[in-house]
Amino acid sequence: MDWARDLPTWPHHDLSRRVTLGTHRWHVQETGTGPTLLLLHGAGASTHSWRDLIPLLAGRFHLVALDLPGQGFSQSTARNRCGLQAMTADIEALCRDQGWHPSGIIGHSAGAAIALELSARHDPSGRAAPEVIGINAALSRFEGIAGWLFPLLAKLLALNPLTSLMFTAGRNSAARARRLIEGTGSTLSEDGLGYYARLIADRAHVDGALQMMAQWEIDGLIDRLPQIKTRTLLIAGDRDRAVAPSVSENAAQRLPHADCHVMHGTGHLLHEERPEEVADLILRWLDRADHTRP
Repeated sequence: MDWARDLPTWPHHDLSRRVTLGTHRWHVQETGTGPTLLLLHGAGASTHSWRDLIPLLAGRFHLVALDLPGQGFSQSTARNRCGLQAMTADIEALCRDQGWHPSGIIGHSAGAAIALELSARHDPSGRAAPEVIGINAALSRFEGIAGWLFPLLAKLLALNPLTSLMFTAGRNSAARARRLIEGTGSTLSEDGLGYYARLIADRAHVDGALQMMAQWEIDGLIDRLPQIKTRTLLIAGDRDRAVAPSVSENAAQRLPHADCHVMHGTGHLLHEERPEEVADLILRWLDRADHTRP
């Protein structure tokens, strides 16, 4: 996405700034005062995904939303740092550089996996580990033939320099965005669909999302779920066609300190469909933690 051309019409652009660190030039949106909540979008999205949650939470929290490397307005010169472990390490370095100490991390889909990794990396000798809220958390591995076929296809697509060009060619990005979102089980406003249409028409953004898919390896995290002591809330949409709600239910059973809440009538982008309901659920869950901490 082009900073000069596209940012002025992007949600909460007045909160945006750039941070250059290592091989990444991060797009960050920051607002509010209080304990810090870090917001991590899923593959193929951007900070726009939090556009309606931000004003609902900013009255009580210092919010930090960022675009993942190579996606949205974040740029990267390291195409090999788009996997789970690399992005976790780079976000951890960014937090350290900026002096952010999240008390909680909200992650959508793949962003929830990054959130759990970040929390698990936390130094127990310092501040309390950040709590994690995962929205339709992508916490499952592909089984059977899909376990090797899908990653192989993603890698082949990402290695082809023409792939992102093929994905973004043509003028039907609005129709493609509508089919894509409907395929996840979500129903968005025309404005919401418009942001995704702009993203999937951007070659650099599509390439960044493909690189993330190609480098995504989650087996280690899934195996370690029973050892992750982080207090966690998993929110799932019962109409999600991208990540079945059973994924959140199963992960919550394996995580020692996890709650799971299924929202009826919502799909993969439930926080964009019902932001007020999601914000209320998050605030009530965080308030309960404040009362139960020693």
